[in-house]
Formats: sequence, C-alpha cells, structure tokens
Amino acid sequence: MPIYAYKCSACGFAKDVLQKISDAPLTQCPECAAEAFSKQLTAPGFQLKGTGWYATDFKNSGSGPASAANPESKADVKASGDAAAAAAPAAAPAPASATEA
Repeated sequence: MPIYAYKCSACGFAKDVLQKISDAPLTQCPECAAEAFSKQLTAPGFQLKGTGWYATDFKNSGSGPASAANPESKADVKASGDAAAAAAPAAAPAPASATEA
C-alpha cells in the first residue's frame, strides 16, 4: 500500500498516511478539524538498479565533454589565432585610392 503525504492549508499540520489506492482521500485535518487537508505531490521512492537499465546498457560513456575531446589547450588556440591575425594584414595589399590618378 502506498504512503500519501497530507498537509492542512489552514493550520499547516502535515502527516504521512498509509492508504489503499482505492480509499477516498482524507479531507478533515486531525489537528484543527478544518476541511482543508489535501494530498501533497511527493517524489517516488524507488531507484533503478541492476542490468538492463539506461545507465548500464544505453548510456554513452565513451565520449566526454567537447573540451576534453580537443587536445589543444586554450593557450595554443590563442597563440595560433594571434599569429593568424598578425599575418593577415601583411598579406593583403592596401587598397588604392580612386581619387589618385
């Protein structure tokens, strides 16, 4: 049988109740007797273990982050980028002025 979490919106009293799925939900708070007792949404309490689950059969453990796949360090990339930027202006000729004749 599942355990349901209930909370009173009038007084704030909270309680876990063992109930059948077919049982009607509780509505009256046992502390203040107000009709403000409602079920709370809770996380399921199970964990998938063993073979046959995503973590053991389908999870791609061979690839890491993109930075780990690239063996160049950031310093190497920056140095090669600076060298390419410095060589680019020297290789391109200066444009001729249209007013000079």
